[in-house]
Amino acid sequence: LATGASSTMSSDLWSFSLDAYARPGAERACLQLQSAGTNVCLLLCGLWLEHRGVVFNELRLLELREVVEGWDAGVIQPLRALRGQWKAAAADDTDLNILREKVKALELEGERILLSRLEKTAQQWPQNDKAGSTAWLEGVAADTTNVGRDALHQLRVAVTGT
Repeated sequence: LATGASSTMSSDLWSFSLDAYARPGAERACLQLQSAGTNVCLLLCGLWLEHRGVVFNELRLLELREVVEGWDAGVIQPLRALRGQWKAAAADDTDLNILREKVKALELEGERILLSRLEKTAQQWPQNDKAGSTAWLEGVAADTTNVGRDALHQLRVAVTGT
C-alpha cells in the first residue's frame, strides 16, 4: 500500500487506506503491528471506521474478523510467504525478481479485494457518532504487545494528528 498522501482523507476504504499508509510514520507503524500479529487491512479498516465516526462494538469487530480470516489465510498470506521466500535469491536473479514483483502485485490486489469486502460489510453502519468511534484501533489490535501499542499510537498520530 503505497502512494502519495493527500491532505484530506478519502471516503472509500481503498483510497483512505492508500492515503493513510502514505503518511509519514504510518507504514512503519503498520509493519510493526503486522509483525505483532495485527492484520493491516483490518487495522486500516478500523482507522477508516474511526474517521467515519462509526461506533465500535465487539459484534461488528467479530463480523470484520470473519471477513478477514479466510481471505487472509487462503490468499494474502500464501502470496506474502512466497514473496518472502524469494527475497534473497531475487536480489541476484533478474528473472526471479520480475516474478517476485508480480507476486507482490497479486498480494496488493488481494489486499484491495479484502478492503473492498470489509467496506461492503461496514458501509451501512451508522456514521458520525464521534463519541463512540475511537475504540476501533484498540479493538483491532487488542492482542498486541507494548511495542504494538506504541506503534498503534504512532499510526493514529500519523493519520489523524491526534
